[in-house]
Amino acid sequence: MRIYVGNLSFNTEEPALEQLFSEFGAVESARLVRDHATGRSRGFAFVEMNDDDQARAACQALDQREFEGRR
Repeated sequence: MRIYVGNLSFNTEEPALEQLFSEFGAVESARLVRDHATGRSRGFAFVEMNDDDQARAACQALDQREFEGRR
């Protein structure tokens, strides 16, 4: 399952995001969307998890949870 993760801090990096979601199961990938010109994060990412039940549990638990200063 591919999960959209929005409202991220511009300082968030992929390893931190992967670690956050790995609390709920195996993370296949965590990719920040970056500005092509500057390489700066655009404040959102996509996380892929193979197990749909684990992905749903992560979404439910992390919805509105503060992470690196942002909800």
